[in-house]
Amino acid sequence: MKAVVYRKSKGLVFEEVPTLQIDEDQILIKVSNTGFCGSDHSLVETEGTPDGIILGHEVSGRVVGCGTSVAGIEKGLKVIVRPTACGICWGCRIGRPQLCSNSRRSIGIGDLPGGFAEYIKVYPQMIIPVPEGVDSKNAALAELFAVALHAIKLTEKTSGTVLILGAGAIGLALIKILKLYSFSKIVVSEPVESKRELAKRFGADLVVNPLEEDLLGMSFQTTEGIGFETVFECAGIPALIKAAMSVAAPGGTVCQLSVVYQDIEINPALMTFKELTLIASYGNTHEENKQCLDWMAKGELDGSDLITDEVSLKDLPEVYRSRINTGEAIKVMLKIGDEF
Repeated sequence: MKAVVYRKSKGLVFEEVPTLQIDEDQILIKVSNTGFCGSDHSLVETEGTPDGIILGHEVSGRVVGCGTSVAGIEKGLKVIVRPTACGICWGCRIGRPQLCSNSRRSIGIGDLPGGFAEYIKVYPQMIIPVPEGVDSKNAALAELFAVALHAIKLTEKTSGTVLILGAGAIGLALIKILKLYSFSKIVVSEPVESKRELAKRFGADLVVNPLEEDLLGMSFQTTEGIGFETVFECAGIPALIKAAMSVAAPGGTVCQLSVVYQDIEINPALMTFKELTLIASYGNTHEENKQCLDWMAKGELDGSDLITDEVSLKDLPEVYRSRINTGEAIKVMLKIGDEF
């Protein structure tokens, strides 16, 4: 089968790889679409990524084969794929299955080949059926929106003022999910003009250029001198955590969604005197993916306008170099098999 493989000496390479063989307890899925995630970019650029791995986890497709011990799953079923959770480890017992530490199975970023390929093999507990009315591209984006939903749920907020730092795919997805709740004012800070324009189109009440405007001054003007009740850091810039704390309201919450691989500076006194809550958000749950798919089926959530590039598997290595690694693309969607 055809796939895009990570090679240490070359990066992403389009190759012919052996056809997948499923075990008796596995399912074979023909991939329709796969989204390129920011974490895929991080893995390509990280020295520790294993040679020969097939990345990609934002996948939609159809079941085309089942192992002999798999029951109740019909061929042709439209699905997305999520990691497994054991249900018994500490992470699972505290209601955070995305933190499962016991025999976790996942595609692309774990032990199974990912969705930058024509086929993937998974276990039955990894699939979520796609409801009627949801196309394969939106289905592949459900995981992205579930990341945003998970972060909002962690803040335990359903209303109030919000500042989003960074209008990449996650920041823009956040706007769409926040609009489904009762947040009173959504402000987005983003240096790239085209991304600010998208943020406005998606429903941000105000967009600012942090290279030209003072965030602290803006926050006081916009919130009547209080600061933002919730701040989401989505840019992956270490200095922004400290900045987020400065513009947060007393009793506010700062949520870090981006992955930062270096130490960051914070102001403990500011946390104390403001009684700030600083949290980090990682991944999402099956239920959050189902919620996003349900919103899509009802016509309340549509991610198609997040997609800036639709490409084939063969074109991905070049698009990675020219559009993804340069930061120009927001969401690259791979068109691999038959879409639905």
